[in-house]
Amino acid sequence: MLQKIKYIALIFLLIGLTGCQSESEEVNVYSGRHYRTDEDLFNKFTDQTGIRVNLVKADTDQLINRLKLEGANTRADLLITADAGRMMAAMNEDLLQPIASEKVFNLVPAYLRDPDALWVGFTRRARVIVYHRDRVDPEELSTYEDLTLPLWKDRVLVRSSQNHYNQTLMASIIAANGSEKAAQWAEGLVANMAQPPRGNDRDQVKSIAAGTGDIAIVNTYYMGLLLNSPNAEERAVAQQMGIFFPNQDDRGTHINISGIGITAASQNKKNAEKLIEFMLSYDSQLTLASETHEYPVNPEVPWPALLQEWGPFKEDTVPLSQLGQHLQEAILIFNRAGWE
Repeated sequence: MLQKIKYIALIFLLIGLTGCQSESEEVNVYSGRHYRTDEDLFNKFTDQTGIRVNLVKADTDQLINRLKLEGANTRADLLITADAGRMMAAMNEDLLQPIASEKVFNLVPAYLRDPDALWVGFTRRARVIVYHRDRVDPEELSTYEDLTLPLWKDRVLVRSSQNHYNQTLMASIIAANGSEKAAQWAEGLVANMAQPPRGNDRDQVKSIAAGTGDIAIVNTYYMGLLLNSPNAEERAVAQQMGIFFPNQDDRGTHINISGIGITAASQNKKNAEKLIEFMLSYDSQLTLASETHEYPVNPEVPWPALLQEWGPFKEDTVPLSQLGQHLQEAILIFNRAGWE
């Protein structure tokens, strides 16, 4: 009888342990991206694997500060950012640990990931020149650098220097041309601005339509969002615009990423790696490209129709990991140039 009681107790213990193991099948994500598409993919990942995704969304800098404050007590397993610069900021604060998955590195080109495996890109963003089709001849456009020419006086629109996309773009210009020429570029662009920087990339395009300026520096996916907006006025704005990929005769158009990395204190590293692999899979990459209008990082994934319509282009393939060393200088250059 005693033996039978022990046997039953062992069964209940094993059931309890199995239940605990099931409850621990989760991955906790801090994300600076705000797309329904991401959440739909997380739900699909849960359906396929049984691993629950717990999502916290906020401004990326707020999430980085939260990770610093939480330290070893954080529940976060993954950090997602909408910019390579923020990914490198987290890395420099020792908030990330290496990704071990070989599959990840086989899917992402080297220039779109950290050489020490601390983060990888999972979408690409091209920072381009958007212009009004009726007021600008695209033959007049060439490079980021030439936006400082007298031709563009009072015609350029761009968002604040505090914007991470602009900071990473400036870091790429420092890497390509050196500090002195980068400072001259910033001063020249400020002199050609149609108005003080305000709003996001979408607002720059709307300001072109309103006649405030004629060209703007914009991430391509904003044009995708406008062209596919449920708002007819936004679609009409976007239809007036053309997209120009700068620097095609030299280094290529600046590329940024949305990045993903495993937190240093992750308690669910294996599950975190599974989610990274899932976000880089063929189907997920195709979904992201189709619905958020970003370029896939997986080179095997075809571009959807809209991206194909914009045409192929030469990318600046300077490793994004190298731009981190120029980010602080980029901010100083902006400040000295009076770029608000």
